[in-house]
Amino acid sequence: MLIKIGELSLKTGVHIETIRYYERLRLIPKPGRSEAGHRVYSESHKKRLSFIRRCRGLDFSLGEIRYLLQTAEADNPSCADVEKFSKKHLDLIRAKIRDLRKMEKTMKNLLGECQANRAPGCPLIDVLYEG
Repeated sequence: MLIKIGELSLKTGVHIETIRYYERLRLIPKPGRSEAGHRVYSESHKKRLSFIRRCRGLDFSLGEIRYLLQTAEADNPSCADVEKFSKKHLDLIRAKIRDLRKMEKTMKNLLGECQANRAPGCPLIDVLYEG
């Protein structure tokens, strides 16, 4: 079953320009062409693109996705390597969550200043300008 890029985009939820970008990066193989010259994609393109989309949803970088794809396509993929790699990624996610919680607390405090101060001017803007 061969499909055009628009249908592939709809089926995977990946924008057409992003699909072309992934082709240029060689994250997905170049598709064949129809007699009319249109790109035509196979089921393997769809599966690979869905894999990439799920990886992006887990905040893997394109370089990390390339590694995972290469590992998946190896003759004898190592689950231990993927587990070690994924644990490092999980540590990064946890660090981001900690940073986001700090940001949340800071914003909450700054917004509290805005609500407490009804005088002209804005404490939040003042703090942002002061650094």
